Amino acid sequence: MVAPVKEEMNPSERRKRGRPPVGKISSPQRKAFAAIRSHLAHRGFPPTVQELGEILGMATSSAHELVSQLVRKGYLRREAGKARSLEVVRQLDPEVAHLVPVPIVGVVAAGRPLLAVENIVGELLVDARLVGRARCFALAVAGDSMVRAGIGDGDYVVVRQQQVAENGDIVVALLGDEATVKRLSIAEERIELRPENPHHRPIVLRPEDEFRIQGKVIGVRRYAESDHAEGSRRS
Repeated sequence: MVAPVKEEMNPSERRKRGRPPVGKISSPQRKAFAAIRSHLAHRGFPPTVQELGEILGMATSSAHELVSQLVRKGYLRREAGKARSLEVVRQLDPEVAHLVPVPIVGVVAAGRPLLAVENIVGELLVDARLVGRARCFALAVAGDSMVRAGIGDGDYVVVRQQQVAENGDIVVALLGDEATVKRLSIAEERIELRPENPHHRPIVLRPEDEFRIQGKVIGVRRYAESDHAEGSRRS
């Protein structure tokens, strides 16, 4: 009796029949994944795609594409027709980050440069890829007006120093000598600093107000992940 011949599969055929290989994760995908995990940990439920876009400072369509990529690669699962159906099903491999110090700015006196030596109360270590070559600083947030943007009381915001911003950016602004963290809204002749909490009212800027943008928020460090420091900024 002749034994049956077992057909050998080449490597590509074996991959097709088994679990699909997981593709490499890009930096934007990793940031989106981290934002989703953080929202789940702090709020108990996942963000909507629109909320994810606001947290990451990008259009909803761009956030949707990042979620779709993470779903295809097997890191997330979602249910069609539900806004909050994102589920983490696979963890990212740990990535060694190169950390760089960013100055934590304390009390800002009127007329004094923001990053003057006397304003700096400490340092915050952040991923070098976040700040790039830009001049950045960090502020500790006091208050809950930005909770729906993923910024809570005691968190640190990492800010890229710049004097202009676009509609929808989360900014650090000076009103007189009082700093605040809000979302910038520009509509025709009306400029507002809007909170991300329905219990707070937007700040409507008047022509006579002394208003200056200090920078755009590009990252958030949770209070539990950082040592507490002075120099909180009202949100």
